[in-house]
Amino acid sequence: MGTDIYGIYRTSLEQVMETLVRDIRAYSEREKARTGSTIYEHLLYRIKTDSSMRGKCDRKGLPQTERSALYDIHDAIGLRIVCRFIDDIYTNINYLRQLPQVEVVEEKDYVRHAKPNGYRSYHLILAVTTPFIDVLGH
Repeated sequence: MGTDIYGIYRTSLEQVMETLVRDIRAYSEREKARTGSTIYEHLLYRIKTDSSMRGKCDRKGLPQTERSALYDIHDAIGLRIVCRFIDDIYTNINYLRQLPQVEVVEEKDYVRHAKPNGYRSYHLILAVTTPFIDVLGH
């Protein structure tokens, strides 16, 4: 396979993820100082592995390129915010929407509209504007 599908953008991807995680944690700490409790139970995060992203490119009929991985597929970075209370889910979502570098691309509310099998979650796909040099033309 050769090189990583994210190529020279792997470090930038890690920086974007670390910035988002830092912002979310700081927000939770501010809320804890204000209310006495955090707004989430767990914060999990990852960068989709090279092999997983290549497989997703194949399933979507896309070339295995940096552009496909970073612009055509919208989940190179994954964050999972696990909340104790339903209201906390919407508090977190409202916070993410207000971040100046974030634009909502797509969302699915499986909390209020559970899937037939009972699955409940809130999916939010975000585009993040970064200060990193963008040679891909976006």
